[in-house]
Amino acid sequence: MSVIYDRVALIGLGLIAGSMAHAMRQNGLAGEIVGYARSAETRQTARDIGLCDVVYDDVTDAVKDTDLVVLAVPVGAMGQVAAEIAPFLKPGATVTDVGSVKQSVIEAVAPHIPDGVHFIPGHPLAGTEHSGPTSGFATLFRNRWWLLTPLPGSDELAVQRLTDLILAMGAKTDRMEPAHHDLVLAVTSHAPHLIAYTMVGVADHLRRVTDEEVIQYSAAGFRDFTRIAASDPTMWRDVFLHNKEATLDILGRFTEELFMLQRAIRMGDGQQLHDYFTRTRAIRRGIIEAGQDTNAPDFGRVSEGATKP
Repeated sequence: MSVIYDRVALIGLGLIAGSMAHAMRQNGLAGEIVGYARSAETRQTARDIGLCDVVYDDVTDAVKDTDLVVLAVPVGAMGQVAAEIAPFLKPGATVTDVGSVKQSVIEAVAPHIPDGVHFIPGHPLAGTEHSGPTSGFATLFRNRWWLLTPLPGSDELAVQRLTDLILAMGAKTDRMEPAHHDLVLAVTSHAPHLIAYTMVGVADHLRRVTDEEVIQYSAAGFRDFTRIAASDPTMWRDVFLHNKEATLDILGRFTEELFMLQRAIRMGDGQQLHDYFTRTRAIRRGIIEAGQDTNAPDFGRVSEGATKP
């Protein structure tokens, strides 16, 4: 593949930015990859593993003369970072982000973007429970969706160029209105994460079940909850604070469904439970048929000793 951006700056060097660096390097998509992280320890780790060609100690140095700037910081920090880098952005450059909330990011970042710089919000629907500069890998985005929410009047050539990069990293891409994106993600990601955190918290507080029993006898359902609940706490704190309305809407609907299931269990209504589970089972089949998960035994978990893809 050919170079799409001569110089790419990754601001924040965690799982997503690290995976982008690996994917761009593996496919020859960037002439130079530079980076910055707030933590000196993170910056040093990134240098030690050669994650970027250059890791800067000052965010403004990282974005100078850069063609693509990727904001890969927690949602709550986006506005502050945008304000810091704004005076140093190259005319004609593109700024994108990888936050899982779009409306609040647009509100925080867009006012700082100078005329002549293209701001194209984005969100890769890919990740693991791991974080930090050593967690990334080149195939993270393969066959995953990367949603873009361009602003009205966005330069189509700039949007297409970013789209070309996303596709070249192995992802699929689509465009969506910011408000609709936030509602969709509240259903598919944000509310499920909060439920997972809650279920693990319930196990922690249920004193009739010991910690040893929870760990030793975890069945697949609870084990998956603990994997989700191990995700970066700062990132998820910001997600819930910045997608409040959509998340509360979905949690309200979830509560109504839960009450209905509670009543069915209490009343011994097996038919209602069976019908409900039959409908929801079809969603799982649809996810597998769409290529967004595997029906392999044990949910396709990599066995001990196996290498990461």
